Parts: sequence; structure tokens; C-alpha cells
Amino acid sequence: MVAPRWVLHVDLDQFIAAVEVLRRPELAGRPVVVGGAGDPTQRGVVATASYEAREFGVQSGIPLRTAARRCPDAVFLPSDPPAYDAASEKVMDTLREFPAVVEVMGWDEAFLEVHTPDPEAMAAEIADAVRTNTQLACSVGIGDNKLRAKLATGFAKPAGVFRLAEANWWQVMAERPTDALWGIGRKTARKLADLGAHTVAELAGTDAAVLAGRLGPTMGPWYRRIARGEDRSPVVGTPYVPRSRSRETTFQTNLTDWAAVRTEVVTLAHRVADDVVAEGRPAARVAVKVRWAPFQTHTRSVTLAAPTSDAADIEAGALAALAKFEPGRAVRLLGVRAEFETR
Repeated sequence: MVAPRWVLHVDLDQFIAAVEVLRRPELAGRPVVVGGAGDPTQRGVVATASYEAREFGVQSGIPLRTAARRCPDAVFLPSDPPAYDAASEKVMDTLREFPAVVEVMGWDEAFLEVHTPDPEAMAAEIADAVRTNTQLACSVGIGDNKLRAKLATGFAKPAGVFRLAEANWWQVMAERPTDALWGIGRKTARKLADLGAHTVAELAGTDAAVLAGRLGPTMGPWYRRIARGEDRSPVVGTPYVPRSRSRETTFQTNLTDWAAVRTEVVTLAHRVADDVVAEGRPAARVAVKVRWAPFQTHTRSVTLAAPTSDAADIEAGALAALAKFEPGRAVRLLGVRAEFETR
């Protein structure tokens, strides 16, 4: 008899902060904030915060200075990507020891396709193995597809296991707001609310043609499908390959001279070009991120004439993307991203 197929979503708890605490055991139980240069008196944003810091309202993406106001006793640390790469690799190697197809989604999460009559037991075994091998805690969501497994992890945190499948989908999700769904953000939720779809159940019952007319022929019906918990995407057991490489700079003093903005974009573009060469794959698109003072962020992008690793072409693409912005406002942050060609 063939065992049932399940999808497990393994998500490491407060991953970056947890790695830092492993390196500094004396920080265990204290509010820890990681981001930028680790100096809350300088500009920068929070990359992650420990659960203790989150209790004070410290969340990823907020300014470090705001985090310091909300949690004056927090320990601030600089981001250290190589350390997170190494820790993540050890976790993923642990997951690959199990009889499963493993799809790595980034530093701190992966999907596993397993065949077992008892997914909770396997989830617990995986969490134990991760903790034993890496000293890191993880939560595991169990689903009959990737969408449900991903959402289940939110109910499993911290360091727990939760199953979300067809049998309990409506019981768990029906009355939740639409942005509780994976793939729906606040802006889309507001558009859905304008159509009378405030909850997952209401979205699931909305006419597909109405959604297509408001949100597009592809995305509109797709939102209705995910509200019903439908997802046919496979778990793909290929190595994780970054989709892009990016660099960004937060300025301690706002840039008000557009010539200086162009100069900084050129510098970032060349740093990104070096990353593209090191990656060994050509870039197909280039995007520029501008964060206006005080904290409004917008991104513009261009498709390159042909995939390339040439620094001059990436620079030209970045400047073309920058030209889509209207100068005249103070700039707090600039970023350049090169997106790789997909096949």
C-alpha cells in the first residue's frame, strides 16, 4: 500500500537572530535586533528581531532608530550573511538526509514532499534532527499542497507542528482576512474589500469573472483558487538558485543632488555586476530601488537588450531604470538589483 503524499514546510524560527545568539550565548532570552551596521544611531533597517524584541513591536523592515525607541534595551548587531549562509547550508543538508524531495526556498525555509501515514511524526523527527545538528529551532507546517503547508507553519510557530489540509481548511481559514493568504498583501486586500471580499470565505465565493475584471484575467481567478486552498505546484528538488543579486546603501545624510544619486547608482551597479560575474549567470533585468525621505520606497526596472554580465550594460540599465523616477526629493536609500535570466 502506497503511503499518502504530504508536503511539509520547514521554517526556521527567528533564524538570523537565532544564529547570532548561538555565537553569543549570553544574549539568550534578551531582545536582539539585527540589521545594517548594527548601530541604531545610524540609518538602516531591521533584518530580523528575536521574539523578545518582537514583543515590543520591533519588526523586519522598520528603521533601526524606530526599533531603538520601541525597545531601548535591545542588543543591536550588524548583519553577517556569510554566517547565515553556513548555518542554512547545515540545516538543508540535514533535511536532505530524510526520504523526501527537498525544495530550498532561501536561508530559512524549505518544502519537503514526503510519503508517510503519519506526517506529524515525521515533522517532529525533522525538527529534532535540525535541533540536534544545528542547535536551531524550526516550525513545521503540514499540508496536502504547498500553499496549505506554508500557511500551516504560521500556526505552528514557534517550534511547533500544525496540519492544514482540505479536511480543516474552512474551519481554520474561512473567517480570516484575505491577506492571511500566502500571496495577498495589504494593497490587494484593499482591492478585494472593494469587491466585498473581506474574508477568505467571501473571496472563495466571489465570481471569477468579477475578480478577473478588477484584478486581471490571470491574478483575479488565482486569488479565488488560493482562497479555496487550491495549489498544484510541485515540490521541485533542485538546488536553491538565487533569482537576483542586489546591493543597496542607506545614507546617513539624505541625498538632494540628483547628480550624486546617479553617481551612487553607478557605484552600486558595478558592485552588482561583480556579483553577477561571480554567479556565472547573465542578468536579464536591472531594477533600481529608491527610498525617499522619510520612508517611502519605490522600485523601477528595465529589461536589458540581451542577457549580459557586462558592467557597462548593467550600469546603463540601472541608469535607465533611475530615469523613470522624477528627481527633486531627498533620497534616503538606493539599491540596484540584477535579475537573472530564467529558463
